Amino acid sequence: MGSSFKKSARHNALVISLLIAPAICADEVLIPYEMFVLDNGLTLIVHEDHKAPIVSVNIWYHVGSKNEQPSQTGFAHLFEHLMFQGSENFDGEYIESLQQIGATDLNGTTWFDRTNYFQNVPKTALDRVLWLESDRMGHLLGAIDQAKLDEQRGVVKNEKRQGENQPYDKVWRQLQKQVYTDGHPYSWETIGSMEDLDAASLEDVREWFRTYYGPNNAVLAVAGDVEAAEVLERVRYYFGDIAPGPPLVKLKEWIPRHTTERRERIEDRVSQERLYMAWTSPKWGTQAASELKLALQILGGDKNSRLYERLVYDEQIATDVEMVAYDLEIAGLTYVQASAKEGVDLAVIESAVKQEIQRFIARGPTAKELERVQTQYRASFLRGIERIGGFGGKSHVLAENMVYGGSPDYYQRKLGYIADASRADLRTVAGEWLRDNAYIAEVYPHVAMTAAAEGADRSKP
Repeated sequence: MGSSFKKSARHNALVISLLIAPAICADEVLIPYEMFVLDNGLTLIVHEDHKAPIVSVNIWYHVGSKNEQPSQTGFAHLFEHLMFQGSENFDGEYIESLQQIGATDLNGTTWFDRTNYFQNVPKTALDRVLWLESDRMGHLLGAIDQAKLDEQRGVVKNEKRQGENQPYDKVWRQLQKQVYTDGHPYSWETIGSMEDLDAASLEDVREWFRTYYGPNNAVLAVAGDVEAAEVLERVRYYFGDIAPGPPLVKLKEWIPRHTTERRERIEDRVSQERLYMAWTSPKWGTQAASELKLALQILGGDKNSRLYERLVYDEQIATDVEMVAYDLEIAGLTYVQASAKEGVDLAVIESAVKQEIQRFIARGPTAKELERVQTQYRASFLRGIERIGGFGGKSHVLAENMVYGGSPDYYQRKLGYIADASRADLRTVAGEWLRDNAYIAEVYPHVAMTAAAEGADRSKP
């Protein structure tokens, strides 16, 4: 560490140390950390894990597609692409530069509520990563020109075309609109529309950066073979002089509540008929969201679920079925999808799905079912935090819970909700959110059309 770091940064930042075991969950699931808030608003979370000489650097910007306007969709994702095209002091490909120093689990992703950039690197490369991340946070505008914008716009549009050519992609565009209603921040695709991507100007992109990419809208999680005090000094050295962005208003909960079913027939380039049923659901971090997740796992979460047992194994009317919940920041989304076996009417599958949901609401889960899914949830979490980085790893968990929950250890509350859930709780939450007000999409293959083998004699009228 150079002499530039000798000045103590602890006196120039708000320091919050949280190393206390949780009251609800066992010590084995605790991720010890120290948290610091720099004067410019950047939140730094450090977890020390000295098992191997590697470090995970995971930075979350609290901005996603929900922060866009209906006429400017796709900006969050487009900007994520631009973040990898070099900065004012680094004129090169970000990914290629890090791969040369041994980076793994290297990527950037955009979601409805956040954009994150993450990588695992040898501990000796930590300074390099912090310099690169700080340069694109504080010194990007001068490196964005029309040529780069046009190039990445083309890349994103091609990515969108590829996605639209995937089977059943068409239904998702309709599903979002119908479940969340027009004007809701979750009603459009994260990748945006072609029209909005074409209309994005250089000034629009720069304004997006100035608004959302300030240090006060970011959480930096560093996990691995490091010392918290040294990481703080380095982060303060690289990030401390970056000016904060404008104050931002956090969007409030907005869960559309529908009173009736909405039904749609969709034809797509698919080989198999499929049924979709979708509802709005509780937002991220709530007790109801955790309880509903357990209920859905019992109903359709895997091959041991009730729907799979009935539709695939017993009645053999479907080839697959799954039930999933997305816990988003201001409103969740729950859906069930089932692919029909050849010759089976989708109405038969829909009836069976509704019967199983109503049976669950009436009787709830068995004690054995509840214990099974609680164990699965906890085991999945534990497997994730065996890693310092990547999705579900320690740096990811700490950053996510800080951004959405306001505390790096908010995950402990969620684990508590899971552990404390009762059979009656699952009945109640299913009855509240799996009502007869779903959006139902029946997806069919395009009707086959062919030209006649022989046509008119066109040599004469």
